[in-house]
Amino acid sequence: MIKAGFFISFEGIDCSGKSTQLELLHEYLSSKLSKEHNKVPIIKTKEPGGTELGNKLRDLLLNTNYQFKAKFTELLLFIADRLEHIEQVIKPNLDKKAIVLCDRFLDSTIAYQIGGRDLPESKVLEINTLIDLKPDLTFLIDIDPDSTIWQERFSDKAKKIGKDRFEKEDAFFYQKVRQTYLKLAKKEPARIIVLDGLKSIKEINLEIINIISEHLLKLKND
Repeated sequence: MIKAGFFISFEGIDCSGKSTQLELLHEYLSSKLSKEHNKVPIIKTKEPGGTELGNKLRDLLLNTNYQFKAKFTELLLFIADRLEHIEQVIKPNLDKKAIVLCDRFLDSTIAYQIGGRDLPESKVLEINTLIDLKPDLTFLIDIDPDSTIWQERFSDKAKKIGKDRFEKEDAFFYQKVRQTYLKLAKKEPARIIVLDGLKSIKEINLEIINIISEHLLKLKND
C-alpha cells in the first residue's frame, strides 16, 4: 500500500510540453496504483483554473482584450486563484492521501512575474508568503525559446487556437522567464527536477516515471 498525500507540480514556459507530461504521468499512476491493494486517488488540476473562481480568473488573466493598468493586478489575481485552489482542491485531496498533479503552481508566478514582467523581486516574494504550501516535487520541462522546436510549437499552437495574453509576448520575454525558472531550480535542486524539453515526449516521460518510481518506493509503508 502507498502512503500518499504527495504534491507534484509541472512547470515550464508555454509550449514546453509540461501539460503533455502531466497527462502521461496521470495515466501511468492511475494504471499502476489501481493495481495496489488500496487504490490511491490521483488528482490532476491546473493554475489558473482549478476552481470555479479560478476558471473566471483564468478567462480574465488570459484575455487579450483586457490590459491591467496597475502593475501588481495580474500578480494578485494569480495569488487569489492559488489561495482558493489550495483550500478547495489541493489541501483537501492531500488530506485524503491523494497524489495531486498540478499544471503550474508557485514557481510559475515567480518566473513570469519577476522574470517576464520585471516586477520587483522583493515585492513578489513578499506577496507569495501568503502561500503556505509547496510541492513535494516539481518537474521543470526546460526548453530554449530560441530553439527551432519551440518556435515551431509556438507557431503551430497560435495557428490552431490563437494566442492568449501571455502568448502574445516575444521570445525575449520567454527567455527571461526560462532563466528565472533555472535560477529557482539551482536554489532548490532537491525539489525542482530539470528535464530537457528538446528530448522526445517518450524520453521525457520515461525519465519522469523513473524518478517517480523512486519516490513511490520511499512512500511505501515499512
